[in-house]
Amino acid sequence: MDRPFALLAEVTYACPLHCPYCSNPLALERYRDELSTEEWLRVLAQAADLGVLQVHLSGGEPMQRHDIVELVRTANQLGMYTNLITSGLGFAIRRAEQLRDAGLDHVQVSIQADFQALSDRIAGTPSFDRKLVAARLVKRLGWPLTLNVVLHRHNIDRIGGILEMAEALQADRIELANTQYYGWAGRNRAELLPSREQLERSEATVRSVRERVGERMEIIYVIPDYYSRYPKPCMDGWARRQFTVAPNGDALPCPVAGDLVDGLGVPGANVRDHSLEWIWAQSPLFNRFRGDDWMPDPCRSCERKSIDFGGCRCQAFALTGDAARTDPVCHLSADRGLVSAAVAAANDPSRPPGTLIPRPHPGRTVSLATPGVRA
Repeated sequence: MDRPFALLAEVTYACPLHCPYCSNPLALERYRDELSTEEWLRVLAQAADLGVLQVHLSGGEPMQRHDIVELVRTANQLGMYTNLITSGLGFAIRRAEQLRDAGLDHVQVSIQADFQALSDRIAGTPSFDRKLVAARLVKRLGWPLTLNVVLHRHNIDRIGGILEMAEALQADRIELANTQYYGWAGRNRAELLPSREQLERSEATVRSVRERVGERMEIIYVIPDYYSRYPKPCMDGWARRQFTVAPNGDALPCPVAGDLVDGLGVPGANVRDHSLEWIWAQSPLFNRFRGDDWMPDPCRSCERKSIDFGGCRCQAFALTGDAARTDPVCHLSADRGLVSAAVAAANDPSRPPGTLIPRPHPGRTVSLATPGVRA
């Protein structure tokens, strides 16, 4: 069995932003009972024993955890590469210096657009100027800087300006990730899915800038798979390379699998109840879609089954209610019509504008339970 190389530690879903494309779960109240510091330290130690090489600290906004410096220091001492995924809010000079001294390796800052009015409107709170300050601070303190921009109908036409902003900030890498429609993004899909014409313009811009900047700045462009013939590989296969631990300790084969666990007919897995070794190797959840025995046709007989692994289980569940079906993005899927209808609506010039639903700010409690005992 392959061992995991990366852990996405979603340490809290608390966040000062209200982005309508957020992939956090809809039932945010289920995650209010957050793991304590001691519980997270145990998770990190077990992850290192399992062979994990990279820890990505995310959320929500990980800077809202008072113990984020301690978590970074422990992961560093365990020999794991650490990446902080932040909105930039709360990334003040004193805390940033503490993170540097603790051994943080890399910082990724999210930003919503290239000018204040649009960025703040998408984020749902004034934040653009503070994000720029945070990005400059990352460079000043000597970290590699990755910018992450989630693209959608409301900002994709600004992609040229976004890339100019990234150059001005001396970003080492920028991820231009078209929205994936899970969580709150799924609720807002009709208002977020760009048109084909928008995509064609953005792809041409990306090609042109790549040629101009060369190796000076890495540009990652992730297309929306609704416009593809084949689905994206589901995390390089369900529970093959990486896993997620949610704020309440739920262990998941991918960041958005929390919304489908109840519909799978198998028990979930929580680090308060089981070790990561048991969860990875033996839990019914992590074994549910490993390999290809579970696959229906056309996946089972498809030559691409070892390339895209039948596509995204979470997307299949979100669109059809059955996580074992072929990902409807695939042109061979019997459910492809669900995706085609969404694409047709996005390209309908007579479509009336709707309203974006902002992701709410969840309440939170940090568990004071004794490590290893379920609260």
